[in-house]
Amino acid sequence: MELEPIVRRVREEFREMPGLRLTPAQATRLWGIEHDVCRAVIDTLVSSAFLRWTPAGAIMRAES
Repeated sequence: MELEPIVRRVREEFREMPGLRLTPAQATRLWGIEHDVCRAVIDTLVSSAFLRWTPAGAIMRAES
């Protein structure tokens, strides 16, 4: 499975829904992808400073 199309889709979902916060488990279910793929997508978006981790262990847009 190629990551880039999923990364683009996830980025757009966070842009369309300001304030969206998801745990990795919620993200896996929402996006319908395997846990390892989900984690790779999250790691990619966190390393690019698009997403950030909250103290509660959720992800959200870094600029929110």
